[in-house]
Amino acid sequence: MLRLPTGSRKGHCLPPDPNRLTRQELGRLGEDLAVRALEESGHEVLARNWRDGRNELDIVARREQTVAFVEVKTRRPGVQPAEEGLTPGQRRRLSAVAGAWIKANPRAGSDFAFDVVTVHIGPSGSAQIRHIPEAFYGDDC
Repeated sequence: MLRLPTGSRKGHCLPPDPNRLTRQELGRLGEDLAVRALEESGHEVLARNWRDGRNELDIVARREQTVAFVEVKTRRPGVQPAEEGLTPGQRRRLSAVAGAWIKANPRAGSDFAFDVVTVHIGPSGSAQIRHIPEAFYGDDC
């Protein structure tokens, strides 16, 4: 388990109670923790919050020859499990925006995957992070 910092290096303090974070703050915190976990496991982060129109990829990361399009799902205690937060419609949108990213970055890699990172924020300021490689396939959409 990771322990959340009570203040960041930039001087922004997190409330001691994660329930006081806005949805946007919670999502940003989850993405920051996901990036750290991916980097610690040997991934190179290529992009964050890459947009194509209204659709967005949370993280694009590479490990060896595989480029992973990573969706981050962050949850507070007592909320629907993060693993259940990716609907078929979201999968279709992620697949479409991933196609746009590949078109814009044709030399980035030859193998592609859709990963999910779940971040469960505990009431005591702890976080459980789970990386699910190849959580779904573009043709599952």
